[in-house]
This record gives sequence, C-alpha cells and structure tokens, in this order.
Amino acid sequence: MGLFGLFNKNKKETLDKGLEKTKQNVFTKLTRVVAGKSKVDDEVLDDLEEVLITSDVGVDTTLKIIRRIEERVERDKYVSTSELNGILRDEIASLLAENHSDDMDDWDLPSDHKPYVILVVGVNGVGKTTTIGKLAWQFKNAGKKVFLGAADTFRAAAVEQISIWGDRVGVPVVKQQMGADPASVAFDTLQSAKANGADVVLIDTAGRLHNKVGLMNELKKIKDVMKKVMPEAPDEVLLVLDGSTGQNAFEQARQFAAVTQITSLAVTKLDGTAKGGVVIGISDQLKVPVKYIGLGEGMEDLQLFNKRQFVDSLFGE
Repeated sequence: MGLFGLFNKNKKETLDKGLEKTKQNVFTKLTRVVAGKSKVDDEVLDDLEEVLITSDVGVDTTLKIIRRIEERVERDKYVSTSELNGILRDEIASLLAENHSDDMDDWDLPSDHKPYVILVVGVNGVGKTTTIGKLAWQFKNAGKKVFLGAADTFRAAAVEQISIWGDRVGVPVVKQQMGADPASVAFDTLQSAKANGADVVLIDTAGRLHNKVGLMNELKKIKDVMKKVMPEAPDEVLLVLDGSTGQNAFEQARQFAAVTQITSLAVTKLDGTAKGGVVIGISDQLKVPVKYIGLGEGMEDLQLFNKRQFVDSLFGE
C-alpha cells in the first residue's frame, strides 16, 4: 500500500474509532426497531423516528428523513427491514449533500488570492482555540504559510493559549495586550500576513454569548476593519461547536447564526460521545456545511469532513 493509501486508511480508522459510541448507540436502537419485523411499516417508522431524535439528530431533521423514507416506501410498495440501514445511510448522505457538505480530501485553498482568511467564532470551552491550533498544524503540514491572530483579547488565558499553539506548531501569532481592541489585532494580523506572503490566516475571537448585541457589534467591527486591508476578507466564518453537548450545540449554533453570517462548521469532541448525530441536524437546520470534525486529542485527529465516510462509519459500509 502506498503512503497516500496508508494515510487514508489511518484517517478512516480514526473516524471509525471516534464515532464508535454513536454507532453503537444508533445500531443498538435500530436493531430493536427491526426485531421480528420483515417490512418497513408505520410502526417501524415511528420507532425509527424515536431512534433518530434520541440520537441527537434533532426533531425537524428527523421528520425530514422519515418523510423521505415514507416516500420511498410508498414508491417501492415493499421495503424490507434488511434494506432500512442502507436507505437511512443514503438519505442522510443526500441531506448532507444538499447542505453543501462536500467531500473534502485535501487541505487545498482557493488559489485566486491570498491569504485566505478564516474568522473563527464559538463560545468558550468548545475547543475553539485548540481547533485553530490543529488547523494551523494541518495547513502547515500541507505546505501552507500560516499566520494566527489573537483577537480574543478579553481573556488573558486566550492570548496565552493561542501563543502556546503558535510555538508548538511553529507559526507566527500576532497579538496585543489583554483588553486591546480585537479589530485592531485583526487589522495587524492581516497586514503582517499579507506583507509576509501568508497563504492562510486564522483569527480567534471572543467566546461570549451573554451579550449578543456586544458580540454582534464586535464581529461587525472586526470584519469592517479587515476589509480595509483585504476587501474580500473574511473568506470564511467558521463556527466551532462541541459535539458532545448534543442539543446545546444546536442552541449555540442558532444564537451565533443570529448575530453573524456563519459559512462553515467545525464539530469537535465527537470521540467518546454517543451524540455524533448532532452533526447531521446542525448542518441541515443551519444550511451550513460541516467542514471539519474533531475525533481526538492528536493534531491529526482534526479531520476534513467527508459526508460519505461519516455516514458509512455511522451506519456501516
């Protein structure tokens, strides 16, 4: 097996291992749903609805999936319970595709301009700064020149944490003292990154949601100031969510979507939780693609999201 094939094999093994608890949770429930049944009928669909809701897929997304399966049963007239797993897998993959969650296999960036600017948002404790550090490592590993901006200036620990990640990964961090204007830090970061030929810029922001108006104004100011350096910035607004919190992640996503335009999602801490179904529901409800998933503590455990591999790991090949 070549090096690339080995890497993909290891990546799939990490995905399978990281989603094992969710898979066991879903499969155990599915097994009970079809026990003693030969065909998919109303009772099976009612039970399946409960399985998906209790697996943190979310009510609205669950009803959408059930409706699609009902249409398929109606069209085909007879669907055996042995087919249910494959149908469920196909419908969820189709749903993710509609939300523009493209299968990504490399860390390439658009080549029409640089640096590519990613503004990272999310509440404290979801793994936001850690995700930035891991993203920096992945991009650097892919041959990109990376700059980090410490624009979460309201917590001394946040500036210190991203600085530690910068040292660990070996990439520059642009920062100011605690309490400095976040927009000023973002401005300095872009100027420095542009002057030094950076390929990608990752900017950390404050993780506060108790004051929505303040957060909205702050993010707007950061964006406005960045446009003075690069009119198209930011290229991406990445919301980081903790997948292990299930429905709480849904609520965080809704609140952030209300104060700023989210263009992509990173769902962390999926290893060790049975709530991996939340990835499906959040993407569907926000109509925002999942771009990265966190499956462990290692640098390499932050993966590009591949919807087909994700669904296969949840429901079997």
